[in-house]
Amino acid sequence: MAEGSSLAQAFLEQCPACLWVAGPQGNFHEVYGDPFPVFGKSATELKGEIPSKVWASRFARAFAGETQLLRERSDESTWYITLFPIRHDGQILYTGGMAREITPWSTAEQELRQTVLSVLKAQEFERKMASQFLHDAVGQNLTALGLQLDLIRMDLETVSPETGERIAAIQKTLEGMMEEVREYSYELNPSTVERAGLRPALDRLTGRMRTRFAGTLRLNADPSLRIDVKIASALYYIAQEAVQNAVQHASCSAIEIAVKSTRSGPILEVRDNGRGFDKGDILGARRGLGLLSMEHYAAQAGLQLAIESDRATGTVVRAASPGAA
Repeated sequence: MAEGSSLAQAFLEQCPACLWVAGPQGNFHEVYGDPFPVFGKSATELKGEIPSKVWASRFARAFAGETQLLRERSDESTWYITLFPIRHDGQILYTGGMAREITPWSTAEQELRQTVLSVLKAQEFERKMASQFLHDAVGQNLTALGLQLDLIRMDLETVSPETGERIAAIQKTLEGMMEEVREYSYELNPSTVERAGLRPALDRLTGRMRTRFAGTLRLNADPSLRIDVKIASALYYIAQEAVQNAVQHASCSAIEIAVKSTRSGPILEVRDNGRGFDKGDILGARRGLGLLSMEHYAAQAGLQLAIESDRATGTVVRAASPGAA
């Protein structure tokens, strides 16, 4: 028995992973391996300590019976973390944790992310070309057709009123088609940002989203604000992704879009009061193409992107020029 206990102790101390046990108050009882890359403290310093607010929340979730798969980055290394409840006689008495370095996997993932970003960039170009075709070719031809029908209707107005009424009905259908083409063209490429500025584009975005969102959606942006077109387009796309994420995943009742001007540049904030998420959670609802797209647009425009999220109070997405951030 003693030999088995000694072997287990040697395994825990020499294991390349970091392992720990935490008590009901969230304080560390036992720590094995080197926790410094994950927690910024040695094993001796951690014992008896209560971790940061983020980790305290994660430990509380484990005490509630939830097993979590997390990923944390520290300098140049990446760690895969498992948190789980420890039960005895049917009761959860402790939480266990294990952190393993997965930097080589992370490097491969970064390469995959770059591939996805390249696809997004190519898709962005194709969307712009399709939008231009709809606006310049389809839209203008439909407009010309509508004008020709208008001339024919006026010519037949006195000769055949019934025919004129039928042409008017066709024109009404045609107007609906033209509006749908314009709307879809805008969805593909919100050129209003380039033509009229960021505020009108955000006005149109909030108008569209209100048809899908039952809660309160507010926009706070100065109409006279002048922003470089490249930055304004990136801010628009980030706002669009953030609002769509909030509507789809947050179960919120209020969303606010705010654009502020500072001496160092503009700051965009999109806030919701819904169900936040843990950014380290590998299975988190908002990890995926939406977040990757926001990172892509921010990088293109030289913006800094920050996401603050709390499971109780909601999420804030912030994009800003480096000086303003």
